[in-house]
Amino acid sequence: MQFLKALSCQILALVLTIMLVTLKGDALFLNLPIVIQPLFAVLLSRLFGQPLWWIPIHLFFLPAVWVVLQLNLPAWIYLAGFSLLVLIFWGTVKGDVPLFLSSPAVSRALSDIVRRQRAESLIDLGAGIGSVVIPLANRFPQMSITAVERAPIPWLILSWRCRGIVNIKVCRDNFWDYPLGNFSVVFAFLSPKVMSRLGEKCRNELGEDSLLVSSTFPLQDRIPSSVVILKSKKHLKLHCYKY
Repeated sequence: MQFLKALSCQILALVLTIMLVTLKGDALFLNLPIVIQPLFAVLLSRLFGQPLWWIPIHLFFLPAVWVVLQLNLPAWIYLAGFSLLVLIFWGTVKGDVPLFLSSPAVSRALSDIVRRQRAESLIDLGAGIGSVVIPLANRFPQMSITAVERAPIPWLILSWRCRGIVNIKVCRDNFWDYPLGNFSVVFAFLSPKVMSRLGEKCRNELGEDSLLVSSTFPLQDRIPSSVVILKSKKHLKLHCYKY
């Protein structure tokens, strides 16, 4: 699990930093542990094979802790802050899928795909706070949309934002356990670590003429039927796979 790997990286990096400072003992190393430990953590993260998006977390974790400690805040605030982060980034804690929020450009491009596909139903695997499904529901009021989100706080926000939108069904569920056979389009913005598993799930469950649209991350074992390059600053791609 990525969370345990990250915790191991931080602890091992701290141990290595203490050993280095103890062995060297000169002024340079005594004054730079807050710089050395994050670098060790990043190195260990790469050795453990963590995704690249963990690098900034490892770089800023200890400096952020040091800054907060200077504020002399009550102890309960730390517990509350940690609990809040867990509830938001539930997918990162429980597995390999972080919280990614799709841009309006993704929703617009997906609208064109849905129109061409003449899709009657769509499911968003890991819908976040609804940045994709809500614009789609407004543009296609006759299309049935299912938004699956497991993280508690994003799910609460998603449910609140979707109140009164009759063609969106919000589910707090693990999307790996959610059947895909009844959907015309499956949309996912996940992580490179899980794309093989997603491809296998789609092969086993998607019906004929169904379409998988994966934002940013392609399947490793299939050539996409088409690739949509978004006109945005990040030049994101939507990888489309016809079944």
